Amino acid sequence: MMTISDVNAMSPKAFIEAFGDVAEHSPWVAREADAARPCASREALVKHFETAIRAANHDAQLALIRAHPDLATKARLTDHSTREQAGAGFNTLTPTEFARFTDLNNRYRQRFGFPFIFAVKGATKHMIIDSFEARVNNDPTAEFETALQQVCRIFRFRIEDRVSP
Repeated sequence: MMTISDVNAMSPKAFIEAFGDVAEHSPWVAREADAARPCASREALVKHFETAIRAANHDAQLALIRAHPDLATKARLTDHSTREQAGAGFNTLTPTEFARFTDLNNRYRQRFGFPFIFAVKGATKHMIIDSFEARVNNDPTAEFETALQQVCRIFRFRIEDRVSP
């Protein structure tokens, strides 16, 4: 695990190599966060990533959201997503549960034009499906904001796994 001193000592290239994957398939977020270094703490590092996302235009934010996989999919996932989804029990879904996730994924994508985002670390498949069912009928503007909040939670967890407090 790295310290914040290790992070601050990295070259921009090394920083992007180390953190370019915390925002799913979107290394531009790490490039933007890099520009705000040095960081006083791990929390400040997380905030730099969040600031990068919040400062981006709507199209970049939408592309970032769309870079995330559907939950409980059989599609090829990044190593991070595979571990995170397995931790939530998605690798042990019953056929009925899998069908429910598939239906919700389809309905959600049709309604919002992007995948359902949920930072699954520490959550169970039942908690996630409850949230999914509650959010599928949200207002599109509110749901876009919720998706961005969840993206921020995802990279928070990923940074916390790499950088000591």
